[in-house]
Amino acid sequence: MKRNLALLFGLAALLLVGWYGYRALVEQKSGFPLPDAIALVAEKKLPTEPGDWHGKIDYRRLDADFAGLAARPEMAGLAVAIVEDGDLRFVSTYGVTDRQSGGRVTPETVFRWASVSKGVAGSLAAKLADEGRLNLDAPLSTWHSSLRLPGGAESQITLAQLLSHRTGLTKNAYDTRLEDGEDPGLLRTQLGAAPLQCVPGTCHSYQNVAFDAASEILGQAAGTLYSDAVQKRLFEPLGMKSAQFGMTGLISAGSWARPHHGDKVQPLSESYWRVPAAAGVSSNIVDMARWMRAQMGENQEVLSSKALALAHADLVSTRRVYSGELARSLGEPYYGLGWRSFTYAGRQLIGHSGAVDGYRSTMIFDPVSRTGVAAMWNDGWGRPFRLPFAVLDSYYGMAGHDWLDLSDLPPVKTPPTVLPLSH
Repeated sequence: MKRNLALLFGLAALLLVGWYGYRALVEQKSGFPLPDAIALVAEKKLPTEPGDWHGKIDYRRLDADFAGLAARPEMAGLAVAIVEDGDLRFVSTYGVTDRQSGGRVTPETVFRWASVSKGVAGSLAAKLADEGRLNLDAPLSTWHSSLRLPGGAESQITLAQLLSHRTGLTKNAYDTRLEDGEDPGLLRTQLGAAPLQCVPGTCHSYQNVAFDAASEILGQAAGTLYSDAVQKRLFEPLGMKSAQFGMTGLISAGSWARPHHGDKVQPLSESYWRVPAAAGVSSNIVDMARWMRAQMGENQEVLSSKALALAHADLVSTRRVYSGELARSLGEPYYGLGWRSFTYAGRQLIGHSGAVDGYRSTMIFDPVSRTGVAAMWNDGWGRPFRLPFAVLDSYYGMAGHDWLDLSDLPPVKTPPTVLPLSH
């Protein structure tokens, strides 16, 4: 009897092991979790400790540089993830979510993506085009949207031109009115009377209000709300559980970074959440790294090579990206479907950066080596935009730039030591 029981238990164990092995294989191939209430397939341990950091990149030196950057009075909190050769090799966080409470930033802390969100709209458009659900080269008037352009140019401008900022409107048209609380849909109807920078379709002119007409068009193509289409077709299949739209998506997180201006916590503003395709996404740093890996082609079942080629294509030349020495180091700037591209040290890079209401973000990667950086911080300081290039220099084995050198800045003041009272 005991022998029979032992055989039964052994057989049950083998079946269980076989089931979970099969489950893991299917999940890996499909990108979707099997619909079972019991999920015992654990995710790979996050590389958050020095002992986890392996590769060509000098992670320990960079970790010290990132810590020094985050310690500046211009900063509050910082989260960084590095993908090397297609694998997540480094995740680290620094500083605080809130200078008043002193809560620490962790890998679970949610930040705003700001304009890095534009690449989500571009990727969804490319995916829907790949599936035959829309024609990127059809005029905007093919769809029902609130966007009106001078001279009725919405009848000539295509979705690809909208997503690459070729409406002809002056840069950031009506952004200040959006920030003043006006409805973005109503503002889009009024853009027909806005001044032009160039003949529509002939130049790159960065937009937010106009760009967000994409949320109306892509929602129609997907047969649902834009935010739901992104969740179901992109974020959920990629396992991006923290990625959400809207203010509620940020503040409902267990840990979320408050916006700062210097050492002051700022009130949240809803303005740019109301243009979800332009600036609506929030997530933690790990999910941003998942998104970057997908852009590198690591999740073909979600974003195919064809879709990525459509999204990242060089559609229109732009002005220099960033400023100063960094701008001079970047060549051949172009814009695709919500994505920037430029050359650095003879290599083409793809990415985007964002800035809104006390938050900054950046994602820059080399699609050939499948190596790149995602970073978010909850203050308005621009110096951390250099961070990806310090990482890439380490990967490429390049010297000559010290992008994270802070010696030109005033030294950080440390609080005086308080000695114990003598008795």
